[in-house]
Amino acid sequence: MSKVKIEIDGKPLNVLEGTTILKAAQDAEINIPTLCHRPDLTPEGLCRVCVVEVKGAPRLVASCHTPVSDGMVIHTRSPRVVTSRKTVIELLLAGHTGPCVTDECAGDCELHNLAAEQEAGAPRFRVKKPRQYAVEEISPYVKRDMGRCILCRRCIRACAQIAKKDIFSMAYRGFLSKVVVDCDIPLNKEVCKDCGICIDHCPTSALTNPKLAELKQEVA
Repeated sequence: MSKVKIEIDGKPLNVLEGTTILKAAQDAEINIPTLCHRPDLTPEGLCRVCVVEVKGAPRLVASCHTPVSDGMVIHTRSPRVVTSRKTVIELLLAGHTGPCVTDECAGDCELHNLAAEQEAGAPRFRVKKPRQYAVEEISPYVKRDMGRCILCRRCIRACAQIAKKDIFSMAYRGFLSKVVVDCDIPLNKEVCKDCGICIDHCPTSALTNPKLAELKQEVA
């Protein structure tokens, strides 16, 4: 496979044709933040946190799934990119009801940490009716708190691509969109035993291990 010449943040690079912008930047030790992306999952460009500006392109592009092309000039921290990135994070926070939104010490929520890293302020957007769901604790293997879900779909892809179980899918539209099990029933699948792939890939503790939570309470 041939190489192409590109430029990222003023740094000239020679990279393999077909390489994504994100991978090219990472190889050059240039940080582009991500949220829905994981290197072990197929990139889909859902969250738009990893957007970059490509010279001559009419709009910002998601770096996780956009391949490089010869002569491409890329900016990862232009004013346009920074503004868009912070707005996306604010929108995600506005619809996220996890405790880390107000807890500055929370260190296990990727969204919270990303907001701090990118210096995104408190959400300017107000949700008239936050997404509220009953916490699902019927399963002995996975506890679901969908009020904390940010619809990154990492659990869907991890379950399908790594665990090969296809437990989750997307349902409904717009603000009512939700990650569901079957026809939107509580998760209580025996195939989840000894797995935990979805829990490992959830960025906001919408999915947790109930046994681990009990252990933490006992230690506390």
